Amino acid sequence: MKQLLLIPTLLTAALVLSSCGKTTIDKEIVTQTKYTERKIPKQAPPKAVDMPDVEWFVVNEDNLEEAMQKIKDYGGSVTFLAITPKGYENLAIGIGDLRRYILQQKEIIAYYEKAIDPPKDNDETPAE
Repeated sequence: MKQLLLIPTLLTAALVLSSCGKTTIDKEIVTQTKYTERKIPKQAPPKAVDMPDVEWFVVNEDNLEEAMQKIKDYGGSVTFLAITPKGYENLAIGIGDLRRYILQQKEIIAYYEKAIDPPKDNDETPAE
């Protein structure tokens, strides 16, 4: 019975020990770095905003009849849109803030377009 257990044990030990006896040893580890160029296509900018002209009339008590006739001559019906002086001020502030936002977005887009451009040969400073 002891002989039957001894044979599998010897075979297992022989297999384990033989796998550790590698005869060739790598003396040098070679690491290579491969640089790949980013291939991010630039997108065309959106079409520019083309706002059609709007004709404004300033209507007050003195020119009410004349303004109503002018509107009728253009083929429209008389309709008034009124805004308070504070409302006009708020409208101007909002348009100014919208303009600021658009300009900042254009700067961000220009920054990213510059970042994906391939580096120039004479450019020694790395892109930030």
